[in-house]
Formats: sequence, C-alpha cells, structure tokens
Amino acid sequence: MSEVRETVLELLAQLGSSREARQYLKEFSSVEESRFAVVKVGGGILRDHLDELASALAFLHRLGLRPVVLHGAGPQVDTALAEAGIESERIDNLRVTTEEVMEVARPVIYEQNLRLVEALEQRGIRARGLQHGTFEARFLDRDRYGLVGEITAVNLDGLRRAVHSGALPVLTFLGESSSGQVLNINADIAARELVWAIRPHKIIFLTPSGGLLDRNGRVISAVTLNNDYESLMREPWVHSGMRLKLQQINEMLEGLDESTSVSITSADQLTRELFTYRGAGTLVRRGENIDIFESPDETILADVAERVEASFGRRLKPGWTAGLAQPVVLLSASRRAAAVVVAGQDGLPYLEKFIVTPEAQGEGLGAAMWQVLRARYPRLYWRSRNTNPITPWYFLQADCSERHGPWVVFCNGIGDAVQRERMVSEAMSRDPGWQEDPS
Repeated sequence: MSEVRETVLELLAQLGSSREARQYLKEFSSVEESRFAVVKVGGGILRDHLDELASALAFLHRLGLRPVVLHGAGPQVDTALAEAGIESERIDNLRVTTEEVMEVARPVIYEQNLRLVEALEQRGIRARGLQHGTFEARFLDRDRYGLVGEITAVNLDGLRRAVHSGALPVLTFLGESSSGQVLNINADIAARELVWAIRPHKIIFLTPSGGLLDRNGRVISAVTLNNDYESLMREPWVHSGMRLKLQQINEMLEGLDESTSVSITSADQLTRELFTYRGAGTLVRRGENIDIFESPDETILADVAERVEASFGRRLKPGWTAGLAQPVVLLSASRRAAAVVVAGQDGLPYLEKFIVTPEAQGEGLGAAMWQVLRARYPRLYWRSRNTNPITPWYFLQADCSERHGPWVVFCNGIGDAVQRERMVSEAMSRDPGWQEDPS
C-alpha cells in the first residue's frame, strides 16, 4: 500500500506540488474514514462522464480515502418516463411521483446505482450499492406530491459498515416509510440531510459545468457566502439551477461548522480540486468578513506590512507604507489575507500587494478576497514575477497580460490599447518595495 501511495503522490505532484499533495493527503487521512467526504453526483454525470467519475473515485480509494457517494438519476428518469408515455409533473421543484411514475423510476434508479458500482469494480475497487435503508421518511404531502418523502432520520450503519470493510458506499436518494413504502426524495435535499448527519470534512458536488458560472460563462473560483450571497442572488444572471444550488448550499452550510466548504467541480477535475491550492471549480464557504479600509491609519498599515513580510519571507524598505499613494486596504477578519490598492497610472487602481498567509492557503480565502477585490475594482492592474507561485493563477483572473523580463503585467477592464501601454510602462517602473530586491 505504501508503494501505491507514493506512486499516487507523484501523480498528484504533477497537478501542483509534492508539498501541496502531501499536505492535503495528511489532512484528509486524519479524518475518520466515513467522514472524509460526501460526493453528490448528478444524473447527467452518470450519463455522460461515468468513466471520468469512476476513475476519480478509484484514485481516491487507492489513497486510502473513502468518500460517501450519493447519486441522482434525473435525466435518466425523464427519458424513461417519456419513452413510457408518462407525463412528468413538477411542483415546487419536486417531481410528483404517482405509483405509475414510481414503477418506471425505481428500476432506472437501481440501474444507475449498479452502473456506478460496476464501473468501480472494473477498476479493482470494492464498492457497495446502498439502494435502501439510509433515509427513513414519511409522506411529504401525499395528495399534492404522491410518493414523495420527507426525511425523518438518516441511518448511517450501512455506509459505515461498507467503509470499515474497505468498500466505497454508493447511495441512491430513495427513502422508506415505517411501513416499507419506497418514497422518492429530492436528491439535493437527501444530500443536505446526509451531510448534516455525517458532518464530513469535504462536500463535493459534481456537475457537467464544473462549477458555478459568472455572467460570461466562466467558472467562479470562490464564493464566500458572508460577502457574496446577497449580491449574487440579486444578479439577473443567477437564476434557475444556479440560484437553487446557491440557496441549497447556503442552507446546508448554515447547519455546519464554519470551516466546512462545498466544492463544485467536474468529474475529471475532482483530484485537482481536492489536492491543489488553486483548485479546479468553485469553492463555496461561509467565510469570514473582509473589511475595507479606505483611509487606513498607521496601525492598519503597519499590521499589513508585517503580514506582507511574513508571507513573502522578505523585508520591506523602511518607510514603505509612507510612500503608498492613496492606499486602500482590504483585510480579512482573521488577518490571514490582505490586499493593498494604490492610485496608479491615469488614476487607475494598482494592486500593490496581495497576500494569503501560508496557514490559510488552500482554504479559498485568497479567492474570496479576489472576488471582493474584483467587485470593488472592475478596472485594475498589477504585476507579478514569473517565479511567483501565484502567477499562473493570476493568468486565469486577468483580461490581459504582458511579459517583460522577469515580470508579467496583468490587467482587468482596461480595453484602450494606448492607455494599456502607459499602464504597462508605469507598472514596470514601480519600486517593488523590497530591501535588496533582485533585478
């Protein structure tokens, strides 16, 4: 097993760094086996990305990690009902489940469960399908919804036995009443109740989109609900499935520890999301407040300077704070992330420093800080050394970039080519502020 783990670590290092991989593996391995992660898999993933899903789950299994998998089957049930000529009605986003609908849906759900179990076993991974027995339920409103259940209790005995025997548990979203009646439960509600019962270290939603998308169809790297939820829910482009997903995650995280996060990613990017600081999807956390100091006093500036030095492991020049032009400081409540923005070329805001302390890396705090920064400064420019580990991440956040020797100048929202040329020239002439700065 140790040889397998070392081989896997080498593969993980190709995604980021060996240090990252080992840090996360140590963190995940310290959690009780059945509490490592709950992975919610949409039916669309089973239909279109089964191979990628099974490979990713098998990868985790070989690391000694046992996620609890809960899958849906919505698209498959829709298809089966249409082929049977049965109309599928929804009320309050719940599928009205008549006996006729259940007669078609249940074998489809069983089949999808078996497909994932077989795909794992073909890769040499023990898996156990748990089609019943996890969710105890009662009728939600039989007259209105039919055979739709409301969860009354979550029985973890079956999945714990599976995990402790070395098998990966694969659950459906079907529940049972006290009389043995099989009831249909909304998969997202089932995921919420399962998460509240297990209280896992990680919560993962696998979707075809690979994350929550912004107005331009790009994956949002991080959402901090304390800072972003209300503003996102006011956006006209946040609607339908994305709106519902945000509401459900917000409700889910309210019942959990503040450190708990939800990762939304695709099946083929699951390991990158779990084992690299940059991730590969959307990380949603309750988060901490980020304070904005428009006229920071000497105490705030001195505190930020100290954290900049600690983060970079270097000394700033004496008087660095006094030389900042109209500084604005963004500072997380825990003081583990900060940004300093100053007045730059043509009055444009220039990102002077951006830091996340080493102990906060991988938590999504830096990405949350960046979301606040982007919302406040839609037009912004900055520079970073080629050797800075965060530079590849900056390329993903910027609208434009230009390399100059050991530096890369980045910008957002600055479309005028002439102004951009002045901006690049000004950025390159800036004093980095470090003592004995290398050329």
